[in-house]
Amino acid sequence: MRVVLQRVTSSAVAVDGQCIARIGRGLNLLVGICDGDTLAEVDWMVQKCLGLRVFPKDVHGRFDCSVQEIGGEILVISQFTLYGDCRKGRRPSFDQAAAPSIAQELYEAFVEKLRSTGVTIATGQFGANMQVSIENDGPVTLILDRQSA
Repeated sequence: MRVVLQRVTSSAVAVDGQCIARIGRGLNLLVGICDGDTLAEVDWMVQKCLGLRVFPKDVHGRFDCSVQEIGGEILVISQFTLYGDCRKGRRPSFDQAAAPSIAQELYEAFVEKLRSTGVTIATGQFGANMQVSIENDGPVTLILDRQSA
């Protein structure tokens, strides 16, 4: 499982020109599911995303607070292209990405586990062609990886 975590002042997602979700201060999570991923990777990633301290306490602060501690929101976007392999040729290979049915099941489990914590969660539309607006704060962008066992 791979997540590109971005600290944002706001983020939104649109499908067919219509905004379907929007958040204020918090995290934008681009989520890729790998072939072989299980609920163990989902559980680990939920805890990592919620607990990672990437927000300052004040204007001049370090990374002191998590998204939960600041009362932030999270926008979760499915993105199989995070497993695009560009080492050969000119067209990415997506052989490492999980099959859509498996990926959707684990993506939905990830979203539900995040929601169960009480943090405000918004999502894109799995499998749709989406336009994502991200106002990156900092900018702070981190890549989180959890390989299946």
